[in-house]
Amino acid sequence: MSYEQFFGLSRQPFSNAPDSRFYFQSGPHNDALERIMHAALTMKGLAVMIGDIGTGKTTLARKALEKLEDDSQYVVSLLVVVHSEITASWLLKRLALQLGIENPPDKKEDILPKIYERLLEINDSSKKAVMIIDEANMLKTREIFEEFRGLLNLEIPEKKLLTIVLIGMPELETNIAIDPPLQQRIAVKFTLKNLEKGASIEYIRHRLKVAGAGKEIFTEEALEAVAEYSRGVPRLINTFCDNAMLEAYLMKKDTVERQVVDNVARDFRIEKG
Repeated sequence: MSYEQFFGLSRQPFSNAPDSRFYFQSGPHNDALERIMHAALTMKGLAVMIGDIGTGKTTLARKALEKLEDDSQYVVSLLVVVHSEITASWLLKRLALQLGIENPPDKKEDILPKIYERLLEINDSSKKAVMIIDEANMLKTREIFEEFRGLLNLEIPEKKLLTIVLIGMPELETNIAIDPPLQQRIAVKFTLKNLEKGASIEYIRHRLKVAGAGKEIFTEEALEAVAEYSRGVPRLINTFCDNAMLEAYLMKKDTVERQVVDNVARDFRIEKG
């Protein structure tokens, strides 16, 4: 028996794998989502969202993708950068593919005209092209940022043809700074904050409800302890709660108490914030 079955849940409530079903409408996350939607709607060109480790950037990126996909006026795609060695040519080719260009050429100078043609087609069909790039802090070369400038130059009178949303950790700011002309083109910029104590507690309850909880599983004291130890970082909240529920299950306790959370903190060598 898993702890999910023991507590009467239908799915894992605190997995750190991105899942938009568990998206929590906190103040910081809602504000960030609205800024992304604003950048897409008004075709701002370049938007940048900064967030520290574990603040929920990827979940937010997927939620934004889902929301944009549900609106027929957008042609939207999500690119997740998995390493720092990608080239400008690879990036342009990937963008071309995600825009629906079949068999894009390999050379940069041949790809851009194809992208421009496709963006004009999207615009002529009264749609807006949006590219969301997650883990953009992995992009580190001037060559790549120069290509972003080139993409942002693809426009018609009084209108840009592509909105790019870069999402990444704080070093993204430093990386973009190596190309001051691109830095000056940032039209929307914001930072994703950690959850406050009350929001952290509601976040836990929300995830348990989505997972099928029919009763309170954490005591109020345990909830407060998780909020304090995690400092409002969603990934740490998930890790604390997952381990605390496993610990309670192994002890055959149907409620997670404060002491269980303290034990998890001790095992992870984490002190209160």
